[in-house]
Amino acid sequence: MSQLQAILQYQETDAKLYKLERELAGCDERKEYVKFKKFLEAAPEKLDSLEVKATALKTEAAELSKKYAHAEEALGDFEHLDELITGGADIAFYKKKAQSFADQLKKLKADLNALMENIKATDEEYKKLKKQVIAAQKQYAEASEKYKAVKTARAPEKTALEADLAKIEKDVPAEMLEVYKIKRKEKIFPVVGEMIGTRCPFCSMEPPLAARNKLTGGASIECDNCHRIIFSK
Repeated sequence: MSQLQAILQYQETDAKLYKLERELAGCDERKEYVKFKKFLEAAPEKLDSLEVKATALKTEAAELSKKYAHAEEALGDFEHLDELITGGADIAFYKKKAQSFADQLKKLKADLNALMENIKATDEEYKKLKKQVIAAQKQYAEASEKYKAVKTARAPEKTALEADLAKIEKDVPAEMLEVYKIKRKEKIFPVVGEMIGTRCPFCSMEPPLAARNKLTGGASIECDNCHRIIFSK
């Protein structure tokens, strides 16, 4: 068996394995499994983020509460405004100061209310996510078992194809097989094909003349566009 025949036979058998792998990768059981897996992987970071947010909001609310208490205390000093006026104090000045503190209180109260609503919403979001995580853990376990069952059912077919490939690869040069497997891992498939006229059989791009001339000597080349291996008989 020639090297070319060997790699083509290898690819022909590998095509069956590739098809099986694509079917497993695209099955509904795997999609469900991956969906819950990704959700559970991302959940801890989201929960931590919500905890950090809630802590920051509570700290901010505590600071605002202090400011509110100070402003309220300062405004209380103007309860005896009539006595100040009787003593000859500037009424306009004290009225302006009193109004300033009243405005501060109003704004601080609005800010506090907004913060409390934000804290409440964050807490609800955290509790909701926590419930979703608990539910997803159960669904993940179920999805994992279903996907495992599908893989187990196809395992004999996969094992047989891998055994066939192991036999054929003995006739394929080590360097050629290494290049093939690298491209296979890069999701390039098919890997090897015969030139059609002067063009790549996969992407229809025309390799440079210098590269095509190498094919006349029985060598193979790599397509500059799709990076597959081209040969010519």
